[in-house]
Amino acid sequence: MRYQGKITDWKDDKGFGFVTPNGGGPKVFVHIKSFSNRQRRPVGNELVTYELTSDARGRPQGLNIAFIGDRPSSPPIIAPGPGVGALIFAAVFLLFVAGMVATGKLPFVVLIVYLVGSCVAFLAYVFDKAASLKGQWRTPESTLHLFSLVGGWPGAMLAQRTLRHKTQKRSFQVTYWATVVLNCAALGWLLSPTGMRTVRPFVGVA
Repeated sequence: MRYQGKITDWKDDKGFGFVTPNGGGPKVFVHIKSFSNRQRRPVGNELVTYELTSDARGRPQGLNIAFIGDRPSSPPIIAPGPGVGALIFAAVFLLFVAGMVATGKLPFVVLIVYLVGSCVAFLAYVFDKAASLKGQWRTPESTLHLFSLVGGWPGAMLAQRTLRHKTQKRSFQVTYWATVVLNCAALGWLLSPTGMRTVRPFVGVA
């Protein structure tokens, strides 16, 4: 069933706003990703039609939103995020780090950094996903990328896959994978004789 209302309180910099239903009732949260016409951005006060659902807390949320005069399309397909192969790569990577630590080729603190960083990154995605649904303050993308760069990229990858979050924005994905490559390159340098000589005084490795 489709409903009709007017866009109000639109925040274009954040990509969300609300629809005041015709005939009254609570305002409906709408996100830019839920609009069927991606070529046109709302500015406020446009009449739209929409399908109605609710978020995890039972608050109304609009889906498949169309401007009056536009033909509503099918709901957008949500990209699944990193594939199973990428998750296997992350798991093998962590096992590799654990193996290097066990054989004494890497200090134990490196494994801790990856594990703690992954947990922090995963939680950051969880909070950002919840904030996007509630229309609250979002975690800056630069912060999410920083967590990935310093070692939390396996946790970020798992969050993208399980939460279906930050998977459709191409620029975000390009930057994310750049952080993965840079982090892996940094680990490769750390495993080199030059890298170990550089960090040995700081981690107490003989």
